[in-house]
Amino acid sequence: MTEAPKGVLSPVVTPFDGDLKPDTERWLAHCRWLLSQDCGLAIFGTNSEANSLSVAERRSLLEAAAQAGLDGARMMPGTGSCAFPEAVELTTAAVKAGCAGVLMLPPFYYKGVSDDGMFAFYSEVIERVGDERLRIYLYHIPLVAQVPISLDLIARLLKAYPGTIAGIKDSSGDWNNTRAMIERFDGFDVFCGSEQFLLDTMRAGGAGCISATANINPHAIHDLYANWQAADADARQEAITAFRMAIAKLPMIPALKSVIGICTDDPEWGRVRPPLVRLDAAQIAELGATLERFGFDMPGRREAA
Repeated sequence: MTEAPKGVLSPVVTPFDGDLKPDTERWLAHCRWLLSQDCGLAIFGTNSEANSLSVAERRSLLEAAAQAGLDGARMMPGTGSCAFPEAVELTTAAVKAGCAGVLMLPPFYYKGVSDDGMFAFYSEVIERVGDERLRIYLYHIPLVAQVPISLDLIARLLKAYPGTIAGIKDSSGDWNNTRAMIERFDGFDVFCGSEQFLLDTMRAGGAGCISATANINPHAIHDLYANWQAADADARQEAITAFRMAIAKLPMIPALKSVIGICTDDPEWGRVRPPLVRLDAAQIAELGATLERFGFDMPGRREAA
């Protein structure tokens, strides 16, 4: 059995070419660099623009990762979909590719659904994939999905599928909720959804974080994960939180891509798929000033391009 993923994972941003098709070579270069920075790959996450990618595109990128020799044990693809047959297809592909687990959004189109309906969705996916290697990490992001994953639902899923429901990414932004998940469930890996909660998560017994800004600042975030018991851990936490908050003043996905573009002298990285829009000149200037103020760089990233 593949070892359960721990530590820092990045929802890898997806570069696009001039036709707005996924740029596989740029994507693979970024994946390799992240791995070199002790950062796992939560490909097809929110900041990957996953819900702007077709099933075929996600499968193609997953196949490209496997062909390029990327370690599936360090990958946690997002396979959630409003249509459970699509979730089954993507999840099956991820399991066959040897991925350590999958990160699964709830079906998010219909609002106000019951825990019974949510349980039925996850149950259908698990039963239809039908592979004992499957490890599901639930994705709780109620501010975006508007469909929460309750503690009672987690308990019910763990009882029914104890070998399959492996953990959760909590992107609620509510530390009390993250702590409740850690305290209530044994053998259930809880990842915070932002590095601003990483130290608290580690002190409470959590597994790590899956964070947007791990795309650009993976080394510093992993450094706190690896040294959370160090005397200066609080200072390390303050530093990575301050940087994240500065980046978050701009639209996150275009900002992340623009940072990569700035640090690699590759403005092609700035493209996003509609309905998102890339940063304008004033925003790029603001971002550049922020990077200069923090003395920020992405060591080795230019060479990896």
